[in-house]
Amino acid sequence: MRYRCITHLYSEFTELGYYFANVFVDEFTVYLINLKGAGNSCKEVREEELSMQEATKDLEAIREALQYKTWSFAGHSTGGMLGLVYATRYPDSLKTLLVGGATASNKYMEHEGSMYSQRSPLNAKLKEIFSILKSSNSTYEERRIANEAWTNMSLYNVEKRNEYFLKPSSGKVVQKRLDYYSFVDLPSYHIQNELSQVKVPAIVYCGRYDAQCPLVFSEEISEGLINSKLYIFEESNHFPYLEEKDTFIDMVSDFKNLTKNVLS
Repeated sequence: MRYRCITHLYSEFTELGYYFANVFVDEFTVYLINLKGAGNSCKEVREEELSMQEATKDLEAIREALQYKTWSFAGHSTGGMLGLVYATRYPDSLKTLLVGGATASNKYMEHEGSMYSQRSPLNAKLKEIFSILKSSNSTYEERRIANEAWTNMSLYNVEKRNEYFLKPSSGKVVQKRLDYYSFVDLPSYHIQNELSQVKVPAIVYCGRYDAQCPLVFSEEISEGLINSKLYIFEESNHFPYLEEKDTFIDMVSDFKNLTKNVLS
């Protein structure tokens, strides 16, 4: 059996699933995990339990409770960053690894191609969006419009938005987890030099026009890993699993074969 763990560092999932996870369900048994403080998972006792390091311990506890000797991990964006931390801390627990739209350091915050950088022409708009999302005075409709604008900034073909999001899904931001990542984890996040410890077969992917974590950071991840293959989606921004879904599914099939070869 091919078991796949999927999560995101600061998102909350329901029975509606998750766009990213949905593309794996035909090939893998997928465990879509709510981390501490998300959904119906237990609440954190200490703030530190919201960290990436603590999250890897929780993933290990889940794997052990399921009685799996190993499983595979897939993560997108900060979910991919968590996957890299997991792989460096518990390499013997993973059979294969897939990460995308991610980075192995906090340098993307300084890259002019990332909307999170003050050097980006998108940054002023992003700050405006965040001020609405974090304000206790903003209405539901204002937050909905702000979330939509944030997503649009991460799409290559914005005019196809309705097509991409036709089917309902979950993945609501858990603000306390996002805040911990932004203000505590991120300032010291730099594991590029640790990637050479990861021996498991890996796939790294990114959209050519990713405006959150530019392609160069996925290229660095792939170069740092011992056994990695890089996929570049030529007509995608940050969401190739929506923007080039058929091609993404082909990559998942390749990953299935990679996992199968490890099993054999």
